[in-house]
Amino acid sequence: MDRHNKIMLQAREAKAAALQLALVPSSGKDRALRSMAMALWAGRGLILRANLKDLSAGKAAGLSSAMLDRLTLDDRRIKAMADGILDIVKLKDPVGQMIASWKRPNGLRIDQVRVPIGVVGIIYESRPNVTSDCAALCIKSGNAVILRGGKEAIHSNRAIYRVLKGALGKGSVPTGALQLVGSTDRAAVTELLQLDSLIDLIVPRGGEGLIRFVAENSRIPVVKHYKGVCHVYVGAKADLKMAEEICFNAKVQRPGVCNAMEKMLVDARVARKFLPVMLGRFRQSGVQLRGDQATRRIDTGVAAAREQDWSEEYLDLVLAIKVVKNVREAVDHINKYGSRHSDAIVTRDPKDAEAFLKGVDSACVYVNASTRFTDGFEFGLGAEVGISTDKLHVRGPMGLEGLTSYKYEIHGNGQIRK
Repeated sequence: MDRHNKIMLQAREAKAAALQLALVPSSGKDRALRSMAMALWAGRGLILRANLKDLSAGKAAGLSSAMLDRLTLDDRRIKAMADGILDIVKLKDPVGQMIASWKRPNGLRIDQVRVPIGVVGIIYESRPNVTSDCAALCIKSGNAVILRGGKEAIHSNRAIYRVLKGALGKGSVPTGALQLVGSTDRAAVTELLQLDSLIDLIVPRGGEGLIRFVAENSRIPVVKHYKGVCHVYVGAKADLKMAEEICFNAKVQRPGVCNAMEKMLVDARVARKFLPVMLGRFRQSGVQLRGDQATRRIDTGVAAAREQDWSEEYLDLVLAIKVVKNVREAVDHINKYGSRHSDAIVTRDPKDAEAFLKGVDSACVYVNASTRFTDGFEFGLGAEVGISTDKLHVRGPMGLEGLTSYKYEIHGNGQIRK
């Protein structure tokens, strides 16, 4: 079967399965998820052997250390994937939830009820754990899912899919609810994006180039996350030791993820005290530093930042630094150059904190905490399908509730419109 016909067949199977899955009770979906979690751990040998093929190919292709880290699986990460599915089991099923109910003067009762979206297509790069996270979230929320991972993780994704698909065959969830497009050809993505009669929503996860390609070529609604240009602003009244720990964690703990700090803004009133210590610590950890003129006057070893540095997502041990006059300038800078993902202020001044919270137009805005917490698990939502920087339908970590829509169920006793 050629690629086009195979993708059409998978989409039709997913559509049919979505209609069946919408009727499966929470208990049936949870049984399937438990089986999937057990199968992941039992099948870890197969998955790890496949992952070694991807790592070998990635090294030969010259992938960065950060990208290889995103790609790597081991026993600990596979256990985390399995545990993540079990955590989703514990979450309340949003399907069937009554959002609102009211009665009209004519006696009609109108109920607004959560329902699955239907068929969700997820197009992603690198991280193979996305395969299990998104499969589990979609099934729990009653959605069929069509997965299309990147070529970097193709062997890992196929192995994970094979294990999960096998587990579905033992329960009430139709196996057609889980599909994986095996082709790594970009043309396969283009074909998938044209199937608006079969697929209800597309969620792209990956670099800005992929997401823009999907948004520009899709006939299907897209939930977007272009990039994570995340900021931490160290305010004039910050606890500088706290600021040091937050900034270090936000940049160094895992630099290759979308909620890592890419830009550090420092209030001019604390810059001369804060920057020498902070920049020295960054250098010890191998962070490449780029700064504005004010930063370079304090530390001449910092490279000059270019205009493009303020809006670039590095996903690596690279950091751009700017000294700002006050919280207003910090907010304006973030709103101009940021990506509406996650931004933080470190301050003991409640007025500055409030100005930052209200002024920054991002999905997640923090006071005195690392941006690294923008994550479905950390928010108590379970795994996430992605982090939306859009404003419509869903914003921030997209968990179970974000994978639902709603319908109106109207109850009458013979009313007719006059």
